[in-house]
Amino acid sequence: MRRTPAPTSTATRSPRRLRPVLAMTALAALTLTACGTEKAAVGGPRSNPADTAGDRSGEAFAKMLSEVAQQCPPSAPPEAPPTGPARTLPSGATPPSDAIEPIAPTAGPEVELNARDWCASNLHEERVTQALWDLEDPTPAKVRAALNGLGYIDERIHGLERSGTATRFFLDLRERGGRLCLDGSAAGEETVVDKCVAPATGPFKAGERKV
Repeated sequence: MRRTPAPTSTATRSPRRLRPVLAMTALAALTLTACGTEKAAVGGPRSNPADTAGDRSGEAFAKMLSEVAQQCPPSAPPEAPPTGPARTLPSGATPPSDAIEPIAPTAGPEVELNARDWCASNLHEERVTQALWDLEDPTPAKVRAALNGLGYIDERIHGLERSGTATRFFLDLRERGGRLCLDGSAAGEETVVDKCVAPATGPFKAGERKV
């Protein structure tokens, strides 16, 4: 009697053998998707290192200004200059014929800086003068480095230039609506730093210096 050959094993596959294959295929697809997501995250937008450094330096500068002026009074409008005679003469006395009555200033730091800026200006003048006093051959690069060491950032240093044996510069110290700035001349033991008045708003513009 002739026997009918059994069907080959390659004709059909049982569901049990298909399940592992499907599972491996799904796992491979998930792996590829995860890799694509990771690459997209890595290649996504990043913060600019220069912007981050600028933010940190700006925060450090604001902190330095606050620490310098921590003992100064709160910001307040400038007080009106005093009027009237500088002093009261004794009863019956007459002023000398050559006496000159002092004239109260109408412009300048005395009347345009608020109480906090006036107080802070003296502190800034002292710390900057001390840093530049012993600076030998005060070139613009050395002066900038000294100012940076005190916490004054490049964005607030203006008009840095050599003038003879001295280096001139301005410091923009405006904060909280103030108008404080410093006008400096680094020249060793002849270093001079004076307070000045900057525009209340807008970019800082170095004014004309008196020769």
